[in-house]
Amino acid sequence: MKIWAHRGCSQNYPENTMLAFEKATSLQELTGIELDIQLSKDGQMVVFHDERVDRTTNGTGEVQQYTLSELKNLQIDAENGKIERIPTIEEVLDLLEPRMKKGFLLNIELKNSNIPYLGMEEKIVDLVYKRGIQKSVVYSSFCALSLERIRRLDQKAEIGMLDTKVSDCLYKVQGGCGANALHPYWQGMDLPIERLKEYPIRAWFGGHLYPEKPTGTKLDITLLEEKGITDVFFNEPERYVI
Repeated sequence: MKIWAHRGCSQNYPENTMLAFEKATSLQELTGIELDIQLSKDGQMVVFHDERVDRTTNGTGEVQQYTLSELKNLQIDAENGKIERIPTIEEVLDLLEPRMKKGFLLNIELKNSNIPYLGMEEKIVDLVYKRGIQKSVVYSSFCALSLERIRRLDQKAEIGMLDTKVSDCLYKVQGGCGANALHPYWQGMDLPIERLKEYPIRAWFGGHLYPEKPTGTKLDITLLEEKGITDVFFNEPERYVI
């Protein structure tokens, strides 16, 4: 089973922050990190999950309503009273690139299901190629049309179709969205393993994010493997790898 850090180490540290990513990079057995990108009002790629900033910052409103400078002024409460800021994808790549060039992977989710960020696919593919890290990047989205655009831009890209049920992921892949991997919710494995063997199956989890207290539980990974899951995006990957 391949273990990924979902939005960094997002159970014990604020999600999608440099702190959460730094903690994840210290895990030597980790396969990679998953994060989310959106565009600011002035077209800059920022790493943030929700379309609105309300849940995790001291601001209100949509990400797209803020310029990068304004987003950088928002505060994210972290451990011991420290403050984190919304990072750009360039800042995260500066941190991760040395490991990525040695096989460490990065899953970039394009958050464009609710807000169609014009040109985001071109921006991220261009940046990835400029840095020479295309072999270490996985693109994913809940929006099949966005993945089609990624495939047109990069015929060799690793692309994952996000959805709740693995059957819906497979339906969209077979419908021609351009993805070659399935990214379902971990409890959405509604197809027999025989139907899934040719695909990487990267399962995601929801909830239990910082500052919510950890549950203290640890899943039996073998039960996930028996369902055909090959990778897991964990909020608390440090419980599964060193």
